[in-house]
Amino acid sequence: MGLFDDFSRFLEDRLEEFLRKNPHLELEMLLEQLREQEEDTLKLIADLRVQEKRSQDDILTTAQEIQRWHIRIQKAKAANRDDLVKPAQAREDALLREGNQKWGQMQGLKERLSQSQDLLTKIQKRRQEVQAKATAAQQAKAKSQTKQRLETDTGQNKSSSYYGKFDELEEQFRRLETQEELEQMKRNMGK
Repeated sequence: MGLFDDFSRFLEDRLEEFLRKNPHLELEMLLEQLREQEEDTLKLIADLRVQEKRSQDDILTTAQEIQRWHIRIQKAKAANRDDLVKPAQAREDALLREGNQKWGQMQGLKERLSQSQDLLTKIQKRRQEVQAKATAAQQAKAKSQTKQRLETDTGQNKSSSYYGKFDELEEQFRRLETQEELEQMKRNMGK
């Protein structure tokens, strides 16, 4: 297993290095992960809504049963049938406990649904932020490429090499700043 772990770690390191050199790809990867999380959360919300509807139907059915047994208890009392009153009251009590349990389960489903909807909102917000950063990175890359082409086309070899060093420095700082922002976003997503 040690060799497999070493190989796996080596591949992860190469991937991280590659992504550091290509921050736009890291943003694209993050966007894809957010899309998947959004899709999974939407499926969970749909499933919870179906469960909530089913739970509400069960509670309604139980309430109708309680009402039916309550009427039967009244009929048994009116007919002086004590032999039927106690078992009917026991049945009504059991149905009340069952109804309370179902009510608690429905409240739990509602809470999970609310949390899932909050999560969906957060995921969508993060996705918009990452999308904005990806768009900005693509625009910066396009500007940089256009600027480099213009400098090359004008034939200013001496001055462009002087400024080219500073443009490289500018690009390195942009990558560093983008990487720091990306790390911050990842930490924020973990919260």
